[in-house]
Amino acid sequence: MTKLQRLTIVLTALNFILLAAGLVQLRPAVAQEVAPVLRARALEIVDDQGRIRAEIKVLPAQPTLKMPDGATGYPEAVQLRLISSQNRPHVKLVTTEDGSGLVLGGDKGHVQLLSRGMGPFIKIVTEDGRERTITP
Repeated sequence: MTKLQRLTIVLTALNFILLAAGLVQLRPAVAQEVAPVLRARALEIVDDQGRIRAEIKVLPAQPTLKMPDGATGYPEAVQLRLISSQNRPHVKLVTTEDGSGLVLGGDKGHVQLLSRGMGPFIKIVTEDGRERTITP
């Protein structure tokens, strides 16, 4: 056996040993330990095209915002929005220090349930702008 043949056999055996060691170390992917708490100011879920489809976030107070009822100011709020692929928020849930609100929307209009400020009400709005408000 020539020196070149011996070297080839030794290198082949060494490659085989390295390959076997690498295969032995392969383990199935295991989920890492679950974090007990996720802390953030906002969370966004996006679709395959990168469009935001759901979000939850803390909104700062807006002391100069003019409200539809004529009041001024809006307190800090936590908001959850579920958004269509056309970037339309079809579900919006908000809570503030003085109450909460829920809006369910679609192509033909939306329903708003609000319990804060002046008292609870339900407002139904059609796509052509017709409104009906229900109060206690």
